Amino acid sequence: MQETDRRKFLGFAIGGVLVAAAGAITYPLYKYLAPRKREDARQKVVVAETDVPVGGAKFFELEGRTAVLVRKSGGALIALSAVCTHLGCVVQWQQDKEQFLCPCHGGQFTADGTVIAGPPPRPLEIIPFTVSNGSITVG
Repeated sequence: MQETDRRKFLGFAIGGVLVAAAGAITYPLYKYLAPRKREDARQKVVVAETDVPVGGAKFFELEGRTAVLVRKSGGALIALSAVCTHLGCVVQWQQDKEQFLCPCHGGQFTADGTVIAGPPPRPLEIIPFTVSNGSITVG
């Protein structure tokens, strides 16, 4: 009887250690992969029109995510999410080619956010904006 109690105790002890180890591994992994909640995330961002030159881009934070304003060579403006639709990396603006490049897996997007190469399954998300009195209000 005492041998059975000892085996049960050892079984519970080893099980408890394994559960604690799994939690110690899983919790930091979850915290790393879970989206961040930001208290200072803005619902709208105002940018001066002069901050976005022709052929250039202006990156900023909107609602806790990176976004970008692009002024195409023709002068037209577009606001996009700067988060790649493949795995969530932040895209980079290549001014000489007037396109976006995802540094993680080589995804390429036009200035309008359309996928032109690589693994991204969808275009970049378009964000609404308004222009008035020399200011661009995004969001």
